[in-house]
Amino acid sequence: MKSLLFVPLIALLLAPVTEKKTITRQTLCHSTTSWDGTALPAYGKGQPQITIKRITIPPGVRLPMHKHPVINAGVLLRGTLTVESDEGKKLLLAAGDPIVDLVGRWHRGKSNGASRSDSATVVRRWRAAKCF
Repeated sequence: MKSLLFVPLIALLLAPVTEKKTITRQTLCHSTTSWDGTALPAYGKGQPQITIKRITIPPGVRLPMHKHPVINAGVLLRGTLTVESDEGKKLLLAAGDPIVDLVGRWHRGKSNGASRSDSATVVRRWRAAKCF
């Protein structure tokens, strides 16, 4: 009787451990407009150049008003960020949220964190004609 219980136990212990490894993809954003609904401009001509940046904004820091001459998008990796246009429109982003930024229009961002560990970290991607 003991051997009947022992055989399944050994088989279970000797069975190969398999780990399911799955590649996943998720589209975070697919858009023809910026975050405020404005249509994106057409791409320029010439050799494209891609830039990807990681930007960390300390808690409570408000960026100065600025504008981008080209289309750019990003994903907030950590923290919370409020983006506001010079027209008073606002967008609140939490970690994992994508953004398609305004093109050629004034705006700024503010990191909403309370402590250093709450810094807003965003990865941004720009596509532009290569500057020589």
